[in-house]
Amino acid sequence: MSKKPCILGLDISTTASKAVCLDSTGQILGQTATEHKISHPNPLWSEQNPTDWWTAMRQSIQTLIELSSVDPKQIQAIGLTGQMHGLVLMDSDNRVLRPAILWNDGRSNAQCEMIRERIGRESLIAITGNDAFTGFTAPKLLWVRDHEPNCYAQIAKVLLPKDYIRWHLSSEYATDLAGAGGTLLLDLSKRTWSTDLLKELQIPETWLPPTYEGIQCTGTVSRTCALETGLLEGTQIFAGGGDQSTQAIGVGAVDPNTWAVTLGTSGVVFAPSVDPIIEPMGRVHAFPHAMPQTWHLMGVMLSAAGSLQWYRDTLAPQIDFEPLLIEATDIDFGSNGLYFLPYLTGERTPHADPLLRGSFIGLTSRHTRGHMTRAVLEGVSYGLKDNLNLLQQMGLPSPKRIRISGGGAQSHVWCQILADILGNPLEVVKSSEGAAVGAALLAGVGQGIWSSIHQACDTAITIQSKIYPEESANEYEDRHRNFNDLNTRLKGFYIT
Repeated sequence: MSKKPCILGLDISTTASKAVCLDSTGQILGQTATEHKISHPNPLWSEQNPTDWWTAMRQSIQTLIELSSVDPKQIQAIGLTGQMHGLVLMDSDNRVLRPAILWNDGRSNAQCEMIRERIGRESLIAITGNDAFTGFTAPKLLWVRDHEPNCYAQIAKVLLPKDYIRWHLSSEYATDLAGAGGTLLLDLSKRTWSTDLLKELQIPETWLPPTYEGIQCTGTVSRTCALETGLLEGTQIFAGGGDQSTQAIGVGAVDPNTWAVTLGTSGVVFAPSVDPIIEPMGRVHAFPHAMPQTWHLMGVMLSAAGSLQWYRDTLAPQIDFEPLLIEATDIDFGSNGLYFLPYLTGERTPHADPLLRGSFIGLTSRHTRGHMTRAVLEGVSYGLKDNLNLLQQMGLPSPKRIRISGGGAQSHVWCQILADILGNPLEVVKSSEGAAVGAALLAGVGQGIWSSIHQACDTAITIQSKIYPEESANEYEDRHRNFNDLNTRLKGFYIT
């Protein structure tokens, strides 16, 4: 059994509660995941039960300790990450008031319009770095005020998903600045809650937890949690970050020279910045990074690997992903004229429209399942290209490297398609759980296991492969233009 100090990274993702344990050399000693379900009770709605997250996380921690060689006494620090923007409401007795409203929920469009009118769109973007999107926390909270007044009247605390887990671990209310940036209630440049916004929207600041930089300690494992999980009472818990910031830490996107692409349920193009840069129209998100006094810009598409998941579950539920992807490798680029628009839950960047809808366009009797699979992979890649183009149009220096991670990054064919469409080489990072690893690295730095985030990344991150664009890359330019033209033409036909 290794006696090196260990760090635990916990990730409350959309699909599962995950636990990853690293030692001081960056070696992964164990990782586990316990799934939880999403509920869609109405069109545009997306919810989960917060108690399901804790039940799953408790199981993941217990399984990790049981199946790995990790002694809880070796775990010197715990870092947290998780899905961003989700709304968890608790009353004064620490009871959850309603199911959590998730990042990909689109019901609060009217509340977004109200926020723009009340604050002024330009002022809102200047303060928070973002326009009002249905995915953010503040519009969801105002939706509850407007539609569930009895619930709203009982609110004592407003938490993000990972911070609900933090409360179970430590009985402490706290959040990180990267996650707080995604609430639409944070002053981006000051890195504090915006008292002006809260006052204008009539949201009590007492509902919000104190904010911390990612490497700061927020509490310790409580006796109750220790009995429930097997963790050691008193183990320090660090702030961590929202999943996109910790994912970036987990792949080494810690300076402007390294950008990150995430092919998870959502798709992200992530660019670190030493200053709080804002896109004037709010089409690109600007948040604090999980690193102290660092920021980032990112374009977000809502259904990336989520599109592939939907496609498999709906049209080929008996087939594993690998055979589907193998079929796509036998199809020429362009999918024989077949296009897929990946707007299954609306879209954020660059369209900012929760009412966009997905489509297969150009189907003929010549098309096989392999064509359809490849069209999904290409459609998501075109969406990520839109995000990359928008970031580059802001005048950011071109990155020296782009690193890719997430579940979709485990597919070589998808990475090749993406490299071709982006027109950039991609470095594939070895770890498939970048967010949890990033959270662990932040905690390790906070604990003093590593002297800096850069040192932690140099120690722990391994590049698995590098994928270069092929000759077909130039051919994708016309197809990308067709992809965007289709969206423009179809927009008037979408219904809720």
